[in-house]
Amino acid sequence: MSSSTTAPAQSPIADAAPLSLCAREPLVPADRLVAEMVPPPRFDSVRFETYIPDPNQPSQTEAVRVLSDFAAGLGGAHASGSGKRRWFAKKPAAPTGPRGVYLDGGYGVGKTHLLASLWHATPAAPEQKAFGTFVELTNLVGALGFQQTVRTLGEHRLLCIDEFELDDPGDTVLVSTLLGKLVDAGVALAATSNTLPGKLGEGRFASADFLREIQGLSAHFRPLRIDGEDYRHRGLPEAPAPFSDELVTKAAYATPGASLDDFPHLLDHLARVHPSRYGALTDDLKAVCLTDVQPVPDQSTALRLVVLADRLYDREIPVLASGLPFDQLFSEEMLNGGYRKKYFRAISRLTALARDAKGLVGA
Repeated sequence: MSSSTTAPAQSPIADAAPLSLCAREPLVPADRLVAEMVPPPRFDSVRFETYIPDPNQPSQTEAVRVLSDFAAGLGGAHASGSGKRRWFAKKPAAPTGPRGVYLDGGYGVGKTHLLASLWHATPAAPEQKAFGTFVELTNLVGALGFQQTVRTLGEHRLLCIDEFELDDPGDTVLVSTLLGKLVDAGVALAATSNTLPGKLGEGRFASADFLREIQGLSAHFRPLRIDGEDYRHRGLPEAPAPFSDELVTKAAYATPGASLDDFPHLLDHLARVHPSRYGALTDDLKAVCLTDVQPVPDQSTALRLVVLADRLYDREIPVLASGLPFDQLFSEEMLNGGYRKKYFRAISRLTALARDAKGLVGA
């Protein structure tokens, strides 16, 4: 038999080459930023009923009750008028009681699940509710301008802000001013927050610090503490060890819609893409495959990686990797510094996505 008719062993690698995050430089129009202010895909189907409180943490059960009542109280007309805003109408009296709630707790206790459940439970059309991270909200202001953002969000019944960032004083003042305008317009608020630099404690952000930072808005927020362990690791198996470069590469080729990138090159690419575009960077991806995972070299790079990890987690995109395990991404100095909560959240989320990726590697 000639060599031309002798077929080699079937390769597990498909014909189509995988995608590359490093080859993508997406542009995101302002109207997409507004339209995407809804709970991310991972939280499309979450509800209060699907939140599983830890029986050892009664504050979790209490949080569900309080937030359910808060959502029910947002029914009916917009606080500043019925239906479309009548700018010429007499301004009604401000609603009694706090028009905002702050979810105070560590990473992994389900704050985002509860925040998204509040969004879903609020009896209003989707276009009357907005949900986004602090970064996405500041990006919206940058795209639309402050006054247009006030006009756009001022017609909403509820604004949910996940991961309210207090480590940038300028952005904190900007968003606090924006929220003041929205409260005046009758918009209800809900927020979770990260840790201020220097707040090392237990990996959670104290409600008193949050309320002090937003100063004049303090009276509008009811703090709601949620205690507990990181649910992503509660009762779950250990995260899988990293795979070899060869296995990761083969899995990328064999998985339709997967991307394949060298980790150091990806970190360099993230520096050239604004974090507001990281969601678009992952459009249509079914898996992210990374080779040669190494410790991140500096804090700026680490913070960009945190944003990417959040967007991957939101979109439930599994991550298969070779090199070092994800719990070795950040140095001890970083994990003991002011941004420690962000880094632990990223480790937690990437570890969960690594578990999801185990099925990409054949037995």
